[in-house]
Amino acid sequence: MRKNYLEGPRLWLRAVEPEDLELLYTMENDPETWDVSNFNVPYSRYVLRQYIESSACDVFADRQLRLMIACRDGGAVAGTVDITDFSPLHARGEVGISIRREYRGRGLATEALDLLCDYAFGFLHLNQLVAHIAVDNEASLRLFASCGFVQCGVLKEWWRAADGFKDVALLQRLR
Repeated sequence: MRKNYLEGPRLWLRAVEPEDLELLYTMENDPETWDVSNFNVPYSRYVLRQYIESSACDVFADRQLRLMIACRDGGAVAGTVDITDFSPLHARGEVGISIRREYRGRGLATEALDLLCDYAFGFLHLNQLVAHIAVDNEASLRLFASCGFVQCGVLKEWWRAADGFKDVALLQRLR
C-alpha cells in the first residue's frame, strides 16, 4: 500500500485552489507577518490570482511549493506551509509555515510541518530542509525543534523589523 504523505489524523495538505484567493489575500497582507517575509509591499488580488493560475503545483517546475493546511473536520483552511528556494541540484529547500490566529495552539502546525517533512524527504527525496526564524520567536523555534530541526547558526541583524534589526536562527533538518 502506498503512503499518502499529505494526509494526517486531523488535517491534510492540498494544492492552492482559485477559491483560496480571499484567504491568501488576507493572510499575505497581515502586518503581523511582514517582519518575517521578504515582500515589502502589500499583495494585490491580481498578483495572487496570477500566482494561483500560473503555478504548476510542481516544486521542480516552480522551484517552490505552497500547500494549504486543511482541517479534516469541515475542510476549513488553518494556514499554509511552503517550500521555497528549492534547489534540485542540492536537494534542499527552505520551509515556511503560517497558521491563522484562530487555529493556533491546537498542534496543527506540528502536524502540518511533520507532514511536509515526510513528503519532502520520503517522496521528493530532498536531503535537507532549512528555516530562518527570529531568535525572539520562541513558539516557532519550539515548533521546528519538535519536528527535528536543529539550530546550526545565528545570522546577526538579518531581518529589518519595525523596532530595528533582528537576529535570525538558522535551523536545519537533514534526511
